Amino acid sequence: MAPSSPLPMDPIAEARRQWIVHGWTDAADGMAAFSSVMRTHQIMYSRVDAVLKPLGLSYARLEMLRLLTFTRDGALPMASASARLQVHPTSVTNVVDRLERDGLVRRRAHPTDGRATLVEVTGAGRTLVEEATAVLNDQVFVEPGIPAGDLRRLTQILARFRRHSGDFTDPPEQPEPL
Repeated sequence: MAPSSPLPMDPIAEARRQWIVHGWTDAADGMAAFSSVMRTHQIMYSRVDAVLKPLGLSYARLEMLRLLTFTRDGALPMASASARLQVHPTSVTNVVDRLERDGLVRRRAHPTDGRATLVEVTGAGRTLVEEATAVLNDQVFVEPGIPAGDLRRLTQILARFRRHSGDFTDPPEQPEPL
């Protein structure tokens, strides 16, 4: 949560200065970068939450609905949703429980795998995710407060960090369409 008024100095820059003063110069930039990303996450999450909360959604619920609407049939096995959202299966179950309770998704048996359960978006879920996406795009994503070129560079830097941390691998190059 952002303070009610801006601080008179950057506490992360001060922490970096203190790291150097205490002899941890080789770690100062890393500490400042990690702290900056974590603080930025808090600020960004607060902005998104302020837009989604009036719609009865959290970002996790929005992600699940949006993921389902991106599929051909509006449904995915729970395990696939967990993998694609990069969250523990228990977290997916909790999100799906709440969405199902609100009539935004339903569970159904997988047609060919008796061990799997599909989660499927309902008409109400489709309507809400479209509304939420439009509001989020308009109020947050179109003007995020970072210039477009910087956004692309930031995304590339973070993707490189994530890839090197084992978060994902680059897919094989796709052939040109026929």
